Amino acid sequence: MKHTIRRLILLAVKPLRPLLELVFSVEAYIAKKWVASSHNRLFLSQWGFGEPEWFDHSIDLYYQWSKTGEGFWVERGVYSAIALKGGDVLELCCGDGFNAKHFYSNLSRSVVSCDFDESAIKTAKRKNTRDNVEFILADIRKDMPKGQFQNIVWDAAIEHFTEEEIARLLASVKSRLTSDGILSGYTIVEKDDGVKSLHQHEYEFQSKADLKAFLVPHFKNVTVFETIYNTRHNLYFWASDSVIPFSGGWQSMDTNLL
Repeated sequence: MKHTIRRLILLAVKPLRPLLELVFSVEAYIAKKWVASSHNRLFLSQWGFGEPEWFDHSIDLYYQWSKTGEGFWVERGVYSAIALKGGDVLELCCGDGFNAKHFYSNLSRSVVSCDFDESAIKTAKRKNTRDNVEFILADIRKDMPKGQFQNIVWDAAIEHFTEEEIARLLASVKSRLTSDGILSGYTIVEKDDGVKSLHQHEYEFQSKADLKAFLVPHFKNVTVFETIYNTRHNLYFWASDSVIPFSGGWQSMDTNLL
C-alpha cells in the first residue's frame, strides 16, 4: 500500500521534476558553501592556537578535502578496512572515531576504540557512535584494552611514541591478536629537514625499510607501502603471522562472523 501511494505521488509531481531539481540544487549548493565555511572556522578554532593531539575528520570531509584535493585521510580508513576479517577489532589511539564508524563498524562484529585524550573520546561519542562501537579512555602504554582481536588498527599514532615504547607496544599488540589476526595502520615519513610534522611526534620513520624493521621482529609476514603527496609522505602497513592482504592465499573477510 505504501509503495503504491509513493508511486502515485511521484507520478503526480513528475512534471515538476526540473523545477524541484533546480530548487534542491540551489539548496545543496548553499548548504555546501555554508558547511565548508563553518568547518573552516572550526579548524581555525581548534588549530589556530596550537596543535591538538587529534584531528576532527569532519573538517577533512566538509572543508579540507575540497580545499586541498588530497585524499590521504581517506586512504587510512580504506587500507585498514581491506585487512578486516569480519570479527572483533581493536583500534588504538582512535582520535575522533571517524574511521571506527565509517570504515570498520560495518565490516566487523565489534570495534573497541581507545584514546588517552579525554576530549577525543568525548568527540567520538558525540559524533561517531555506532551500536557495535565502544569508545574507551585509555593510555595504551599502561592499560591497552585486553582481549583477543582478529584485527588491530594503529592509525596515525605510532609516531607519537619513542622507539622503545613502539617495541613494547608491538609486543602487547601481538599478544592480543588471534593466530590469524592482522595489525594494520598508517604513519608518516620524516621530512628531509628533520623537522617533525607535529611537535607531539616522538619518532618519525625515515623510510619503508625503517618502519618494516620495527615490525619484522614481531610478525612473520609484513607489508609496508607508501603514497606520496605534495604535503605528506605516507606509510601504510599490514603485519601478521598469517596471511596478509594481496599475498598468496589471501581471501576476503569471513562474512559468517557478521
